[in-house]
Amino acid sequence: MLRGRRVLLAVTGGVAAYKSAYLARRLVEAGAELEVALTNSALEFIGPQTFAAITGRQPHTDLFGQESVSPHTELARWAELIVVAPATAATIARLANGLSTGMVSATLLAYIGPVLLAPAMHTEMWEHPATRRNIETLRSDGYQLIGPESGSLAGGDIGTGRVAEPDDILEAIEHIFSPSGDVKRCLVTAGGTREPVDPVRFLGNRSSGKMGHAIANEAARRGMDVTLVTTSELPTLPAVKVVSVETAQEMLEAVSGIGTDLAVMAAAVADFRPANSSEGKISRSEGLDSIELEPNPDILASVVAREPRPYVVGFAAETGGVERAVEKAKTKGVDLMIYNDVSAPGSGFGTDTNQVVIIDGEGNTDPWPVMSKDDVASRLFDRIVAEADPEG
Repeated sequence: MLRGRRVLLAVTGGVAAYKSAYLARRLVEAGAELEVALTNSALEFIGPQTFAAITGRQPHTDLFGQESVSPHTELARWAELIVVAPATAATIARLANGLSTGMVSATLLAYIGPVLLAPAMHTEMWEHPATRRNIETLRSDGYQLIGPESGSLAGGDIGTGRVAEPDDILEAIEHIFSPSGDVKRCLVTAGGTREPVDPVRFLGNRSSGKMGHAIANEAARRGMDVTLVTTSELPTLPAVKVVSVETAQEMLEAVSGIGTDLAVMAAAVADFRPANSSEGKISRSEGLDSIELEPNPDILASVVAREPRPYVVGFAAETGGVERAVEKAKTKGVDLMIYNDVSAPGSGFGTDTNQVVIIDGEGNTDPWPVMSKDDVASRLFDRIVAEADPEG
């Protein structure tokens, strides 16, 4: 699976650096073309000759004194994936703040592809607010993480901060290079539609688009060709193609023109729209006795009805029990329906967390705990990839 893949292993200065030698050996055994870069601190824990013997190539340790005029940019252009293992708190802080202090950080700043971080540090450092902020920044920039795990740490301590095992990191690398089987194109909808009453006012809902944008970013991290149709102006990864819309009709027209293998319909589409939208602002003095409504198109149903049919994931934002969402999953003909109670703490519109229940087409439920929307997106794609039938 990794044969011929160009991987740069960046080793930073922690006791766990010794495990990187075994990771390098496993990558070579898997057929990867491997280059290694070490920070000055890493050299205090493990010697460059160890990696030279494993890879057959001298590792990169310095920006200066080399034949290459710009070694970091050349290495960044060469790599298909950069793995930072171990990733210390100091390295994570530099990356989050865009600081270039040596070969590793300069190469990462010059690189535009996927990056996998394997954090390793003491528990107190991992749980420090500054580290948590830096991790969230890197996640939003598209970095992927594996670990840290709980277990024995340096100095005899026990807690969270142990670097992921090399074989687990190798599995994550293989997942990045082969993320989705035959599911290559991904369509995501996000945000709440706005149905105009007049040029100033609209009927809408409280959806922020955060969940849909997290899903689109996760799909991009996994190497999919992603198109996001959204009403939200939230940032996305550069690889995500964004189509901005406002109304349900505009969303339908945009979605109808996009071919896909996977559709994740996370948008909160208004069920109704004003039958007559005023071309001019309605003044208070004119009054408005009532607003006549008409139904909006069912965008989810239009995607389910496609031939060939993509793998379809719907969303049901409800209040109260899961029963209505279960019925929707059965009647809508989706592969998965994602239910969340928007009245529950930490699960409503605009929050950074979500608590969802995964419902399959037969109505079976799988409740998940409260977690960040990024983590919901990652776990959702793990399930999609495991279940998606490439034949539709």
